[in-house]
Amino acid sequence: MGQILARLKVDYPGFRLDVDLDLPAHGVSALFGPSGCGKTTCLRAVAGLERAPGGYLQIDGDVWQDDAQNRFLPTYQRPVGYVFQEASLFPHLSVRGNVEYGMKRVPRSQRRVSLTQAVDLLGIGHLMDRKPDTLSGGERQRVAMARALATSPRLLLLDEPLAALDTQRKSEVLPYLERLHRELRTPVLYVTHAIDEVMRLADTLVVLDRGRVVAAGPVADMLARPDVQAVPGEDAGSVFEGTVQERDERWHLARVVFPGGALWLPMPELANDMAIGRAVRVRVLARDVSIARESAAATSIQNLLPCVVDSIAPGGHPSQALVRLMLGAESALLARVTHRAVDALGLAPGQTVWAQVKAAALVG
Repeated sequence: MGQILARLKVDYPGFRLDVDLDLPAHGVSALFGPSGCGKTTCLRAVAGLERAPGGYLQIDGDVWQDDAQNRFLPTYQRPVGYVFQEASLFPHLSVRGNVEYGMKRVPRSQRRVSLTQAVDLLGIGHLMDRKPDTLSGGERQRVAMARALATSPRLLLLDEPLAALDTQRKSEVLPYLERLHRELRTPVLYVTHAIDEVMRLADTLVVLDRGRVVAAGPVADMLARPDVQAVPGEDAGSVFEGTVQERDERWHLARVVFPGGALWLPMPELANDMAIGRAVRVRVLARDVSIARESAAATSIQNLLPCVVDSIAPGGHPSQALVRLMLGAESALLARVTHRAVDALGLAPGQTVWAQVKAAALVG
């Protein structure tokens, strides 16, 4: 597998971006952090829209910038697809015209994504003859993403593409982003400050703060590290990559197996999303996990997982702790409990306990 290597420094009055990234040239790498931490500046530098003096940028073996060798590809020569917070469609063109405009930027011999592929991946076939001003915000963003794909990019840059959408529109677009994640081989740099998007989409997580990289690594490892505190507060949790092994049609539940355990969770309205054998991602928030010294015999909790206490860290609030639990050797689960509970249960690293996870609280 190739790599994305980036050493970028950009100076503004009162702010400096100084990052050194080594990311896989496949899947989705999320640049995550609060507003003003440098996420968009980093993306613009990768696109060549911001000059990073003395910088170096290599995408899967191709060097786009190496100031030591006096090499700098201007933006128009970089094979990137860029989607901003606002769709920025051409108002005088139809949806078809907007997507075809993206294709015309690429010589026919270099096209790796067809018009049909771009349209089908974003589900915009029924919109092709409409003008942008007749579309919802979510539809406009899907068209913008299809136009970016139509350029057959070596790298897709998404700058908070859901930030301008309300909750309903965001929920409409997320499944299409997940589809791109599953079916697109083009690597993606995804800027966001929304942890739910990271949990659903990212393979690699880069945490930025004040222009510097605080931590970076596989998303499952990063989210399950209490010491990093990449996701403070109520959104802390774990992500598991698993496979649907069983479906309970009567109770509308599916059982997902992952290294170290299995979880029952509600089946979505689109049952095909939980077909037997399908690879799925399950998010478990720390606040939805409780801990017991023994397995409960009679309980409403559907998921009881034997595990081992790995570490105990502060949970943000003085009353709370984040307990990291290991499910076998590979999977880590976070539980948010009170310090009082830690004391009452006598929790300590190395101790065998049971994690209790409500099925109704899970999202696949």
